[in-house]
Amino acid sequence: MKHWQPAGTVYGCLLNFQREWDLWAPRMAQDPHKGPPRAPVLYVKSANTFNPSGTLMLQDGVKEVDIGATLGLVMGDHGTPNSVVLLNDWSVPHDSYYRPPVKFRCRDGYLGCGSPPVPWTQLNLASLSITVQLNGQRVQTVRLSELVRPVERLLADVGEFMSLQAGDVLMLGTDVLANGQRPRARAGDTVCLSAPGFAPSVQTVQGEAT
Repeated sequence: MKHWQPAGTVYGCLLNFQREWDLWAPRMAQDPHKGPPRAPVLYVKSANTFNPSGTLMLQDGVKEVDIGATLGLVMGDHGTPNSVVLLNDWSVPHDSYYRPPVKFRCRDGYLGCGSPPVPWTQLNLASLSITVQLNGQRVQTVRLSELVRPVERLLADVGEFMSLQAGDVLMLGTDVLANGQRPRARAGDTVCLSAPGFAPSVQTVQGEAT
């Protein structure tokens, strides 16, 4: 079976879960931003990150990575979703989620994909949850009912300032735990993402040979 990977540009969305928004809210008025974002805060997940294999390789001294369980809206004709895919938006832990440095989010292999997309019409995303397991133990439940911008509003707001093309993917964002961090994995760990209607997405983290 051929593993799926994006055919177009992949966009991520920051601060789209209520818990993280609330944690950042007291600082949003500070420099350099001087207020909360009025539009979706997007970033590009570059093509070198696409990783349909079952392995994430840590390199350049990275010891742990944030797990970023999310769904991606896969665009069809006219820039509207025709399917949805379960993704792991890996990143190196860092402090800023307004302007995440490329070197932390766009490293080689840092978008876990491969599980087949599910047709858009088969899903009720508003009530869907993603379960994150680390070495067989549940460490997070990501509830799409807690999005700051639900799916339809996110699509409409993004459409106000850019056009999505067929094959592009718009990720809904990743949530944090109560402590403000995302679950983290280290070399030797296995991460499984699962959600109703989707095939599980499983990746094992490996470190550099010593």
